[in-house]
Amino acid sequence: MVEIVESGPKDRFLVESYGSGGFEVAGARHRGSILLLQNRVLSWPVAAASEIDEAALQPLLEAAERPEILLIGSGERGFALPARLRQVLRDRGLGVDVMATPAACRTFNVLVMERRAAAAALVAVD
Repeated sequence: MVEIVESGPKDRFLVESYGSGGFEVAGARHRGSILLLQNRVLSWPVAAASEIDEAALQPLLEAAERPEILLIGSGERGFALPARLRQVLRDRGLGVDVMATPAACRTFNVLVMERRAAAAALVAVD
């Protein structure tokens, strides 16, 4: 488990730690992958980057909170998001950045602390 020590706005969630197959967000432990909005965490049944598609991201796309930036944490390594999916996300007004999950967790926290409208789709890592 890797702990990230930061404090941010009280009305938004930060990733406090990741690893061991899950995440700690806002003081609560979540097993498995998660979709993370500004003040809500959803369980996400994606175990590998290859499972990320439009259907997997649908709960995030339908959320009332409209992020401007979507970070995709693809597990231990980076992942090339298919061009078609990248275009679908762009057409919905989302800037998308894909990176390894640890980097996505840190980047999400920075964006939250900057009060940016960000969301994250994070594949769990060991």
